[in-house]
Amino acid sequence: MSHLGRARRNSDCTAGGSRPVVRSHRPRRVEGAEQAFVIGVLTNAADFARARAWGISDAPDHERYLADTADLLAEALERFDTVRARTFHPQDFEEFCLLNGLDPAEPAARDRYLVNPALQTQLLAYQGEELAGDFVPRLVRARENGLTLCHADLLLDGGLYGGAGASDEEHAAWVRAAYERGGEVFRRILVGAGAGVYELRLRVDAPGGGLTAAARVLQWEDGVVRINDEDLELVCAVLCTGLALELPGVAVLHGSQGSAASCGEYLPASWAWSSGGQEWAPADRPVRLDGVAAQPGYSLGTVC
Repeated sequence: MSHLGRARRNSDCTAGGSRPVVRSHRPRRVEGAEQAFVIGVLTNAADFARARAWGISDAPDHERYLADTADLLAEALERFDTVRARTFHPQDFEEFCLLNGLDPAEPAARDRYLVNPALQTQLLAYQGEELAGDFVPRLVRARENGLTLCHADLLLDGGLYGGAGASDEEHAAWVRAAYERGGEVFRRILVGAGAGVYELRLRVDAPGGGLTAAARVLQWEDGVVRINDEDLELVCAVLCTGLALELPGVAVLHGSQGSAASCGEYLPASWAWSSGGQEWAPADRPVRLDGVAAQPGYSLGTVC
């Protein structure tokens, strides 16, 4: 499972290109230093149209813009040790510029926005995926996940990502213990479900608005699990926050239980658990979460 407060290093440079978001420049390679490329991507046509006033792209439309961005990312994979991307969200950018007294039309403002430490939870590693296929939707989810992670970190006084609370060893140990307990809850949910294709939906009631998470999970017969790193991190962080602050919550795992090894037999599955704040147990009644109906799940205490 994920570890508490996984460090995110700021990049050694930011790069983009006049075509997509920021001006490209070739960094000086320092012996022994990792060279990183960070880019912001306008993920939909409305955001693209809104950002044109800042001179971000010469592309005639969003489709051409995404094609140019895909070419730029392919070049970056050949030149840089690490390539990462995040959603370039016009409203977030405008608020960032207003807060920091920056001109949004200046490339330097976009550089600062992309590597803003408060938004590092939104970064995804790019490894050659089809941009307009799977990767753009992941960028959109990563932004939403990142906002939730920032909320959770605020509730935990910086205990998740090295904020003020991280300097207090007792506070850090308290958050770490809750994170490990949350990871164990998620592990037991998956082990009890067995092989299959599932989606987990999670909600924890919290001050300032509920913390929510969703993750698609593919689990093989041998227990190997496939899940996007950013989704796993969010689930564990939300569980951690609920357990640390003793907040009520509900979780639903639904999908198809079974595998090809069992002659391709798949059964519909939908289970629900709830928490009063201190531990997770089968829900005491049928649950509907985000339109998904579920029956009380199995006892997590009986899962090894």
